[in-house]
Amino acid sequence: MKKILVTGGAGFIGSNYVNYQVEKGEHHIINLDKLTYAGNLENIKNPEAENYTFIQGDICDLKLIHDLFAEYQFDEIIHFAAESHVDNSISDPSAFIETNINGTFNLLQTAYKLWMHEPFSIKEEFKSARFLHVSTDEVYGTLGDEGLFTEETPYAPNSPYSASKASSDLLVRSYFHTYGMPVVTTNCSNNYGPHQHDEKLIPTIIRKAIHEENIPIYGEGTNIRDWLYVLDHCKGIELAIAKGNLGETYNIGGRNERKNLYIAEKICSILDEEKPRANQKNYSELITFVKDRPGHDFRYAIDATKIEDNLGWKAEETFETGIKKTIKWYLEKYSK
Repeated sequence: MKKILVTGGAGFIGSNYVNYQVEKGEHHIINLDKLTYAGNLENIKNPEAENYTFIQGDICDLKLIHDLFAEYQFDEIIHFAAESHVDNSISDPSAFIETNINGTFNLLQTAYKLWMHEPFSIKEEFKSARFLHVSTDEVYGTLGDEGLFTEETPYAPNSPYSASKASSDLLVRSYFHTYGMPVVTTNCSNNYGPHQHDEKLIPTIIRKAIHEENIPIYGEGTNIRDWLYVLDHCKGIELAIAKGNLGETYNIGGRNERKNLYIAEKICSILDEEKPRANQKNYSELITFVKDRPGHDFRYAIDATKIEDNLGWKAEETFETGIKKTIKWYLEKYSK
């Protein structure tokens, strides 16, 4: 049974990946999470599973990382752990630099020492080792009304968050070209689904609506994102680490471009049916436009052709099917 380190496995995407893999039962999943505000052990469905181990710790703690690699002799690393909230990166970028850049370096360097004799000479017992780095489409900057991000799009990050992720991507790339490390990178579009932190757009819209509070939308709500249901993302990661070419990047996107205002209005219309307001008014009347964030990228959209054609991945959920599942989950959460 492979021993797989999942960093940030108590967070949104990480916990969905952990739950998916633990339920399959094929590997021993070791979940390393610092348990900041974004991590929650309640996100883990079956914490008592025999093939699951949780360790609270920080990827910036180099001694801890060394000790864990020595103890578990990891066969694979799925690296989710990151500071990821753009607004927070604007107000205080320091944590983003420390975690996203230095933390990623700690993992890469420790894996290199465990897996390899020297550059381009991997140890026999780690011939199938893999390091998968989970990144974001925000490293590519912003798009106009047309065009898509591909794996060849030049990096042009516009926030301290995306700049720190771009830096970590380049570190991962360098370990392949300099040392021959068995790395793969995935860049995803906006995820949504169960276990996302309350601060994010879709949970915020749902929470504010059912609590009869104003629903804040930046600017005029015209910013566009490509939305990817989180379980579809997890399946793409699984394919990328199993079948992806070493040293390459795979963009994972849902082909679900939607304006933020449409997102809010769609959620409100579903809530009108699922949980009507006591005053019989539409939830959309709660939508309020607020001052736009500094450097707010206009549009992200991913071309997922490479992973679709080369690895056979395809998003199973449209936004309209995935958002219904998501709203149902959050209604249950917020009713407790």
